[in-house]
Amino acid sequence: MRAMIRKEFRELFRDKRTVGLIVALPLLLLVVFGYAANFYVTSVHTAVIGSQSQQVSSALPDFFEISKTESSGGAEQARNLLRDDSVDVVFVADSGKPQVYVDGSNLFAAQSTVGRLNALGDKVSVHVLFNPDLKTSWVMIPAIIGLILTFIGTIITSIGLVREREAGTLEQLAVMPIRPSSIILGKITPYFILGAVDMIIVTVLGVWLFGVPFNGNVLVFALGAALFLFVVLGIGVFISTISQNSGQAIQTAIFFLMPQILLSGMIFPLEAMAAGVRWIGYLLPLTYFTMISRGVMLRGASITSLWLPFLVLAVMAVLVFSAATLRFRRDLAPERKADKQPAGAVTS
Repeated sequence: MRAMIRKEFRELFRDKRTVGLIVALPLLLLVVFGYAANFYVTSVHTAVIGSQSQQVSSALPDFFEISKTESSGGAEQARNLLRDDSVDVVFVADSGKPQVYVDGSNLFAAQSTVGRLNALGDKVSVHVLFNPDLKTSWVMIPAIIGLILTFIGTIITSIGLVREREAGTLEQLAVMPIRPSSIILGKITPYFILGAVDMIIVTVLGVWLFGVPFNGNVLVFALGAALFLFVVLGIGVFISTISQNSGQAIQTAIFFLMPQILLSGMIFPLEAMAAGVRWIGYLLPLTYFTMISRGVMLRGASITSLWLPFLVLAVMAVLVFSAATLRFRRDLAPERKADKQPAGAVTS
């Protein structure tokens, strides 16, 4: 038995990726649950508009972080500010009782805000928009759509080129008169179609079963989903180019998946995370798709108000696809060089 134990340890330490995953994953979970697992929001971005805006803004506690003050405006402007995700809360301060409009699509910030406002009694009138009952399912379903696409894009696609390597058919791809970018596009197209079908099914079921509204433009949502799916498929292909077998590909895909689930704002609000951890969330594609899906489905946001997440996903798509193509070209370079060498040539 002692010999068997030594043998297993030797085989384990030969696989540096597995050892790295064993060490890094517990550390990641520790950091996430230590610094990011927080549902309580300590401040919300606030706008105060109306003729009494100066008086009301000066009386608000520090919880309401004022980023906009105007002496004009009403309920319609408040709705537009929340729809465009400019702020989380809008006070309309004219003569009489202040009207407070809260963005219900930002669930945890809305819950903290409503709790603070309810403590004021009848001094203010509270209106929760886009999720009036503060239902968890309304904010989770748009994020779950992105999570499903992430699973398809990373785990399933990551073993695509690895299968070619394990089956010994990668050399056949090397001698084919096809560019690496065309090979990668050909590999991800079936998964792209499958992911699009799954996205449609999950979205329709979410709206039908849980009553989640779809207030925005379908084409805007589809464009955001297509960009996001292209990014995660590119990540899956890149993982396959740096993996030698299916086991390594799945391990690496899981390592990419854990931050997407825990740090994208899907479960824990980004506003409540420690600053040292929050920046990781802003590097993850699921963070930006969640912004798009919640914005379109719940708030009916337009593409002009969602330009930043669209731009970030577009840049990510270009970077990831370029990295996967370059890595794949490097893998094929030795075979193509040998294939172009004239017959009978002697190599040194």
